Amino acid sequence: MKLYLGDIVQTRKPHPCGSDRWEVIRTGMDIRIRCLGCGHIVLLPRRRFERAVKRLLHRAIEEPPPAGSAGG
Repeated sequence: MKLYLGDIVQTRKPHPCGSDRWEVIRTGMDIRIRCLGCGHIVLLPRRRFERAVKRLLHRAIEEPPPAGSAGG
């Protein structure tokens, strides 16, 4: 899963505060996320994070098109 700082993801299970939306604030081998409901910060191993994510809600930056695509 390709992640960027500032991405907003939805998790499969909600946080105890009731929110299921998280902002990515650090990437690498571990992913640090901040709950958008209460502001709680959690550090997860990448594998566990990727299993917990249901979908990507908002991409912080626009990805460049693949190198082989015909863009004109």
